[in-house]
Amino acid sequence: MRKMTERSKRKKDFVGLVVSNKMEKSIVVSVERQIRHPLYKKYVKRTSKFMAHDEQNSCSVGDTVRIMEMRPLSRKKRWRLVEILEKAK
Repeated sequence: MRKMTERSKRKKDFVGLVVSNKMEKSIVVSVERQIRHPLYKKYVKRTSKFMAHDEQNSCSVGDTVRIMEMRPLSRKKRWRLVEILEKAK
């Protein structure tokens, strides 16, 4: 049996922008990060999209939100909405 370390107990969380809310109780969040290019040593932006669970359907497109990792709810949905940091204007 594998011993749980402090690192593996923590859940990942990201801050991103809501790009779609057309589904029932689901949102798509775009998370942007910067990585360093291995050869040119320049920082490059990379974008990932995550499908997240929004229980109250409270998000709209353009909101800045925090999402957290959780157990799988469907084929693509493995994240949940923690809080809305900033509403869209």
